[in-house]
Amino acid sequence: MFKRIIDFYRISGPRAELSAGHDSRFKRLQLSTFLAATLGYGLYYVCRLSLNVVKKPIVDEGVFSEIELGIIGSVLFFTYAVGKFCNGFLADRSNIKRFMSTGLLISALVNLCLGFTGSFVVFVVLWGVNGWVQSMGAAPCVVGLSRWFPTSKRGSFYGFWSASHNIGEAFTFIVVASLVGAAGWRYGFMGAGAIGIVGALVIALFVYDTPESQGYPAVEPKKETKAENADDFNAAQKMVLRMPAIWILALASAFMYISRYAVNSWGVFYLEAQKGYSTIDASFIISISSVCGIAGTVFSGVISDKLFRGNRNVPALIFGLLNVLALSLFLLVPGQCFWVDAVAMVMFGLGIGVLICFLGGLMAIDIAPKNASGAALGVVGIASYIGAALQDIMNGVLIENNRLSVDGVEVYDFTAVSYFWIGAALMSVLLTLCVWNARRS
Repeated sequence: MFKRIIDFYRISGPRAELSAGHDSRFKRLQLSTFLAATLGYGLYYVCRLSLNVVKKPIVDEGVFSEIELGIIGSVLFFTYAVGKFCNGFLADRSNIKRFMSTGLLISALVNLCLGFTGSFVVFVVLWGVNGWVQSMGAAPCVVGLSRWFPTSKRGSFYGFWSASHNIGEAFTFIVVASLVGAAGWRYGFMGAGAIGIVGALVIALFVYDTPESQGYPAVEPKKETKAENADDFNAAQKMVLRMPAIWILALASAFMYISRYAVNSWGVFYLEAQKGYSTIDASFIISISSVCGIAGTVFSGVISDKLFRGNRNVPALIFGLLNVLALSLFLLVPGQCFWVDAVAMVMFGLGIGVLICFLGGLMAIDIAPKNASGAALGVVGIASYIGAALQDIMNGVLIENNRLSVDGVEVYDFTAVSYFWIGAALMSVLLTLCVWNARRS
């Protein structure tokens, strides 16, 4: 079975090198692959974040409790973490067009199914399946960047591609939230599923596997290093597993993902329950972070490539501290004040936007062998999404256990939750300092 999967996704196509006269066609293929992968991965996020928008309506209707929602959400992250690790290794050897479009199509179908059920067991199983196929999105994109762009440009294009996270988040918190507000939580899932099907078609039509598959040579020769001259991928991937700096980066990313997904998964719920916003208003405030995150991801690679000559450590430290400050403003300033919450989300979006780019993959890719980019992303990914999964469980427990009844009205005490989110962001900053001088072997 595993061999058949490898054979289906195996890199294939003509290897003949075309002349320089075909440069314009090469650039069109390169741009098409980049734009389709960026948009496609953004729509992956719509199918992943749909649950986050409907949590409060589901609790209000008595379908699931906060702890049950935490369990459901964590299942996606656990399966995503394992899947991202496995699929990161598989993506290095895969046809990225088939690999990525298949994952998004299945994710879309899962969302459509969830719109027609209210069973806890069905939700757990299907959301777990969604987690696995969601892990088929990022690694093919990163592998595609390695195949289609040289090292000198990869940081900039990685930054632009990383904006896909924020595009998907903004689309979810605006479009899907509007569907939920107008028609109910079931239509949120069905709308996300329809959007995902469109994304799968975009990937299938406009992403190309490798330059070689289109008759062009590789964008750059392999460097003269032990790992990158290996006859197969195994030596390079084993080297990744033996690099302490990559594991430290993975742990730093895990703490960053705790703070990131705490806001993404429970931010709308927090604003509704603690500050009294409506679902649409709360979703709009959280969407601000997604929109501002686009600027953070787009300019992160350009700034590090141009101003710091490829060094990501200084901007990672600066924006890590910005993330801590933003969460403190968001959680520790009491009362409903739109402008305070909006400013906090602007800062949070900028900080997380940069950190997703650096801690979430690029810093590990910088120090990993070139032909093991997917493996490096897999190591960071499994740690990141274990952290994301644990936060969903922890937040569900902390929120439900700190629910009080005051004069017959249920209220929540978010003190413990606030310290949990801010503490995770601070730990990420401290761990990032530990890899200040890490370099490619």
